[in-house]
Amino acid sequence: MINSLSKVLEQKKSKAKYPEARVIVLDDSFNTFQHVANCLLTIIPGMSEKKAWDLTIKVDKTGSAEVWRGNLEQAELYHEQLISKGLTIAPIEKT
Repeated sequence: MINSLSKVLEQKKSKAKYPEARVIVLDDSFNTFQHVANCLLTIIPGMSEKKAWDLTIKVDKTGSAEVWRGNLEQAELYHEQLISKGLTIAPIEKT
């Protein structure tokens, strides 16, 4: 019983050490749909072509879209990679 309790406590500690974050792409007037979709497809792991296009359309229609959520360290990496491709990105939102 104590062993399983310590495992639960360890999991809670690890979650506290590694907060989650959101990566959000913002609409702009200079990036093309094709460029945004291609960037999402090549940078965000597990991104399908359909999802990349759906998110690109959402950015255009609503002004922004969350393109990735997870570990803060990974979020920072994807955030920087998307910025380096010229996309307009919101500051990382910790969740």
